[in-house]
Amino acid sequence: MRVAARALFGLQARLRWVHLVLGGALLMPFWLVGTVVVGPLTDTGKTFATSLVVQFGAYAVALPLAAIVGLLPLARPLSVGITRALTGVPAELFADEPAHSRAARLRTSAWFTLHAGVGALVSGASLALPPFAVTLIVAPLSRSVQDFLHVPWSMRPFDQVLLLPITGIGMLLALAAFSAAAGALLARHAPVLLGPTPADRLAAAEQRAAELGERNRLARELHDSVGHALSAVTLQAGAARRVLDSDVEFVREALAAIEETTRRTVGELDAVLGLLRQDGEGADRAAGPTLDTLDGLLSRSGVRVALRTEGDPASVPAYVSREAYRIVQEGLSNALRHAGAVPVSLWIAVRGEELEITMENPLPDQAPVVRPGGGRGLRGITERAALLGGRAAAGPQDAVWRLSALLPLGGGR
Repeated sequence: MRVAARALFGLQARLRWVHLVLGGALLMPFWLVGTVVVGPLTDTGKTFATSLVVQFGAYAVALPLAAIVGLLPLARPLSVGITRALTGVPAELFADEPAHSRAARLRTSAWFTLHAGVGALVSGASLALPPFAVTLIVAPLSRSVQDFLHVPWSMRPFDQVLLLPITGIGMLLALAAFSAAAGALLARHAPVLLGPTPADRLAAAEQRAAELGERNRLARELHDSVGHALSAVTLQAGAARRVLDSDVEFVREALAAIEETTRRTVGELDAVLGLLRQDGEGADRAAGPTLDTLDGLLSRSGVRVALRTEGDPASVPAYVSREAYRIVQEGLSNALRHAGAVPVSLWIAVRGEELEITMENPLPDQAPVVRPGGGRGLRGITERAALLGGRAAAGPQDAVWRLSALLPLGGGR
């Protein structure tokens, strides 16, 4: 008994009844148009006649009009907002975006028509039945009410007291049951008609993949920038400590290099964090250092670098130049981590539609331990090259460690 009462009159049932009444309100403008169309065609010839023929004729005209409006892209966000708040359906089952695909618009149109059509029936019954039911309940108490209802004089008082109130109460219960059943029907179909279509799910997956790719790109930016700075600063500080008492001038130069390295790294860190604060697709892919600023990187890298160029690196597109800068930076960091302050040879060549980067450094007999961690740099280089449609490789060759990368100038666009 308690379960039945909760199903008919509980909070969820009441909220779903409000949802249905709102559906009836949505149909009202279309119903008024239907009365203008149907009324003059009936025997009465009146636009706003009260006959059932006019009422249901207007209802039949209103439903197709509601279906047409339901095809509009913004109908889905409107319907989802109302349905999520009042039907008790979990929010994650709905699609909030406007419906642009054909399948999504057809589903939304079906929902809009179902909501408005069923809601109009519940609204009409909610307006008409309760007053009549209350009249039946109080009829045994008033002869004038009985006359209004045309109760036969032959009906015995006992029958009036028993049958009329029971009929009225039964009508109210039937209305509550009808409303609860209609609300449950709409709640069951809401995720099907207002949920994401396969195209919506694909778009959401693509958006998540793009967001993940952007997060990975920013992680690489932080790894390459901060990791290189830590490697260089650690090496320079260690060298300065070893000659602290014997070569003051070298210590002074090392401290100046450390200061310059940390200052530049803080600036790059601010730039990367600024990308995180931007909205939308947000980050300009050309943001960050490029090959134009390569001299500063080489001068504070902590190793001797012999640079040779071919072609004009300044002609490289900014987004490719930025990735090339990070590849060189990670190559220097890798040399510092695993070989120490060894000389590095760097070739940068622009040939046709490709940018070629080659770095070499001798392999030491025993690699010094500069700092713990690492292990993601070479993988990051490979990922950067692959995102541009290029390739990268690294490994020992003839007593040297060689890093090579080939980047198409039009890659990644």
